[in-house]
Amino acid sequence: MHTRTGTRAAAGTGTGARTTGAGAAAGAGAGAPGNGARTGRREQILREAARLFADRGFHGVGVDEIGAAVGISGPGLYRHFAGKDAMLAELLVGISERLLAGGRMRIEEADGPEQALDALVRGHIDFALDDRPLITLHDRELDRLREDDRKQVRRLQRAYVELWVQVVRELRPGLGETEARVAVHAVFGLLNSTPHLGTRGGLPGRDATADLLHRLALGALAAADGDAGDGGDGDRSGDGGGGGGGAAPAPPPG
Repeated sequence: MHTRTGTRAAAGTGTGARTTGAGAAAGAGAGAPGNGARTGRREQILREAARLFADRGFHGVGVDEIGAAVGISGPGLYRHFAGKDAMLAELLVGISERLLAGGRMRIEEADGPEQALDALVRGHIDFALDDRPLITLHDRELDRLREDDRKQVRRLQRAYVELWVQVVRELRPGLGETEARVAVHAVFGLLNSTPHLGTRGGLPGRDATADLLHRLALGALAAADGDAGDGGDGDRSGDGGGGGGGAAPAPPPG
């Protein structure tokens, strides 16, 4: 199918150079004695580190506090990570790898570009709702990464963007490449707004929030090529035009 081969070629940036992040760590060394417990602890440390870094800032959290959150001594963390910088790198590089790998998988499994786009949107919504601290970390702390890690995050992000651009253009061939890319970035900005929606208790429920974000994202992309304004629904045309003209934020962590 063209969606699969075309998109794969467009997003050919490799991700196999390193295995990082909580999701990537789960698959490392499968079958080794005791590996499951070590991997589970690493994931726990990364999850708590992400939460604390997002809540209080990278420099506002000490190793001892991360250790206390997972029930081990601060120095004990050094059996798993070289330090806070290593944790931050695993979090931000790891989620970028995970989003790209997940996007490729969804496209491979899709039956046509419409289904592929729907799967991409749903997958990114899962990330935006379930990994909100990582969005905050990306916005605040990306520049704290070492240069090579920061460049890797950007490479992975560009590849992830191109997956979306390819699918959007296959679904809407009249949309230019630049317009498609701006529209994709704008949709990422919409979906990645979840850290600003208040506490989890303040949201209308995960399923309801996911459904709302899904409708908004697909509606924005449908309006990007102007087709929504050609029919009789004048109100919808006005809304779509306003959403499509928003600023394009940086790609998601991931």
